[in-house]
Amino acid sequence: MIIASNFKTNHTRAYTKNYLSKLDSLNENKIKLAVFPPATALFEHELVGAQNIYPSFSGSFTGEIGLQQLNEFNIRKILIGHSERREIFKESQEFIDKKFQFCKENNFEIYYCIGESLEIRKEGIESTIQFLKSQLMNIDLDYEKLIIAYEPIWAIGTGVSASLKEIEEIHNSLKTFIKAPILYGGSVKLENIKEILSLKNVDGALIGTASWDIDNFLKIIDEVK
Repeated sequence: MIIASNFKTNHTRAYTKNYLSKLDSLNENKIKLAVFPPATALFEHELVGAQNIYPSFSGSFTGEIGLQQLNEFNIRKILIGHSERREIFKESQEFIDKKFQFCKENNFEIYYCIGESLEIRKEGIESTIQFLKSQLMNIDLDYEKLIIAYEPIWAIGTGVSASLKEIEEIHNSLKTFIKAPILYGGSVKLENIKEILSLKNVDGALIGTASWDIDNFLKIIDEVK
């Protein structure tokens, strides 16, 4: 079971240090944990991954973070393809593929995000799966360090999770051609995580808002256990 926390643009270096310290005290080995803090709060820590990377060792890419900077913290976990990168920052599938290939070449554990809009979802399961497949175009699904995170865009940060039936339907369909672990993300919280993780082919969760408070995240981990 994999439980990952995405801080997005939240929290400071001091807060993240305390957060990681409390996770260290768990001595948890049955659940695989990952934490993705903002770039200013990266630490050399086995749980820590980066939310973003420019596919270059270094260079003239103002405002970006490259492999040289991540190497300083020995970071080898990365989020790629998150809907906010696709929607807000207009990252194309071609550029996301370039990131994936770069991170694969550098042996990263890749948390690769896919997800559809409400408009696509309303077209039905077949249209939804075809759309999700388009987000996986040229991605090596056999890469041994790949973790897929399915996050319907309409459920991210809205407080409205997809129904258990909708989640299971998508995960079951994805598992017909993906052997990597598949996480669910989208308004996952303490009140629904047990039901979500009990579904067939749900291998964990990528959690946003509900994971930002360490005490609440610890409760979520207890619920998962």
